[in-house]
Amino acid sequence: AEPPSFRLAIVNHRFQPATLTIPANTKVKLVVENRDATPEEFESNDFDREKVILPNSSAVIFVGPLRPGQYRFFGEFNPATAQGVLRVE
Repeated sequence: AEPPSFRLAIVNHRFQPATLTIPANTKVKLVVENRDATPEEFESNDFDREKVILPNSSAVIFVGPLRPGQYRFFGEFNPATAQGVLRVE
């Protein structure tokens, strides 16, 4: 079976939504769409993922399964504004 899918967008160097809730103990598929004219690197030290997403394109990132809690992610190219949290419940 295909893992559940969740979407994030990068707009004006910010993640939308900034907080995304996903199920605990489940592998999920994040579809991250970069709507900006510059690339961004989706990165998380908390769940050990990084992926460059080219301008006006999208990428798939598989995450988990994760225990309940909060896991931070950020855009390495714009860390002052591109901040987000995966809330795992």
